[in-house]
Amino acid sequence: MRLTVVGKSPAWQDRGGACSAYLISEGDFSILLDCGNGAFGALREVTDPASLDALFVSHLHADHFFDLVPYAFSLSSAPSGDLPGLRWSAPPERPSIPLFGAPGSAAAFAAVCGVWNMPSLIPDSFDFAEYDPAASIELGPLTVSFRAVPHYIDTWAISVAGPGGERLVYGADCAPNEALVDFATGADLLIAESTLVEPEPDPDDRGHMTPREAAGHARDAGVGRLLLTHISDQVDPAWATAEASAVFDGQVDVAAGAMVIDL
Repeated sequence: MRLTVVGKSPAWQDRGGACSAYLISEGDFSILLDCGNGAFGALREVTDPASLDALFVSHLHADHFFDLVPYAFSLSSAPSGDLPGLRWSAPPERPSIPLFGAPGSAAAFAAVCGVWNMPSLIPDSFDFAEYDPAASIELGPLTVSFRAVPHYIDTWAISVAGPGGERLVYGADCAPNEALVDFATGADLLIAESTLVEPEPDPDDRGHMTPREAAGHARDAGVGRLLLTHISDQVDPAWATAEASAVFDGQVDVAAGAMVIDL
């Protein structure tokens, strides 16, 4: 199973970067976790967007879903045929890819696109369905499951397991919490957000973590490897790595666009 970091920026994009988007592939089968602003163009650099088998959104903040808008336009409006360079038009046997949004998200996407009088843009461009966060989904060789984590809005961490038992957990955006530790226990890789340099001052109003806090989750979950993400290019990656390594003994990496990790 292969992870490709399409975008890793926080709510504001890195210079030349993209917000949250993670491509997971097993053979010819691939899924995308989140599709934040800037992610669609970056996705085109690493794969044919129309070839994806599924897409999951962790929560409805713009930096995790907003490039579903250009993605939807590409599926519904892009030229097709054998013109030079047009390699990513949807194949006739699959004119759209599945999108599994958070429960209740269809209305939210309709509200966003309704601003320019196209409320059905995203639901109609994708094979839209709402996922049940209490259930696991078998998709080709991959098994996808979910766990609620504390953030400013309803948010779900996502686990993807491969056919050989390898597993990664994407923590989405969250405050420090035991749910993510439990969900990630024994995973080969934890992708943990590390937005903050210092914790938010109000312990009762938190939605993000520091690299050190992210590493505490990796340590307590006994994961094999930690990938710090949702972190700005304004933060020194050496500092973030050192902060995390002071807590977690396993391998620590700071996410970067187009980074590839094989599990």
